[in-house]
Amino acid sequence: MRLTDLGRDYELKDPPWARMLFANTMMAPLWLIVRAFLGFQWLEAGWHKVTGNGWINQDGASLKSFWDRIVQVPAKGSPPIVYDWYRDFIQFMLDQRWYSWFAWVIAVGEVVIGVMLIVGMLTGFAALAGATMNFNFMLAGSASTNPMLFLLAVLVLLGWKVAGRIGVDRWLLPALGTPWEMHILDARDDARRGAQPAG
Repeated sequence: MRLTDLGRDYELKDPPWARMLFANTMMAPLWLIVRAFLGFQWLEAGWHKVTGNGWINQDGASLKSFWDRIVQVPAKGSPPIVYDWYRDFIQFMLDQRWYSWFAWVIAVGEVVIGVMLIVGMLTGFAALAGATMNFNFMLAGSASTNPMLFLLAVLVLLGWKVAGRIGVDRWLLPALGTPWEMHILDARDDARRGAQPAG
């Protein structure tokens, strides 16, 4: 990260422990264990939805039942959903009958996230997608294992550069490159072209 102060640029370096944990390839075996555990949790949860009853084979009946339950505001005690805006959002999806297709998104999404984490393919994006789903489950009042999985997903996301090194990302990330490096490559190409003799 760069800060400009009085016309001078300063680059803020990460502390050594952060570089060791999130950017050192020696930590790849640790991240393999974390992401494999996280991936199997998602794969198992999604597989039960894909192969079980009520999600994709009954027009999203299980998801509808879940949404019906969490939008209720009891006369006494706390409602499952704390935030009114999120309750309104779930109610809107219920009214539109989105559970019929949204159940597919959740069930298949959980399986895909699990597989991507296990094989180490676009690990950062898979962790971000998983954390987003965990966050939504927590907003819906479903704690269960979601807080722990959310924390692990955030850690994998922070270590995205090395989290998939023992996996597909070892070859995929160098092939894809990163958006913030494109200007460096363009500058190098321009410099090479400028150095070539005319004619």
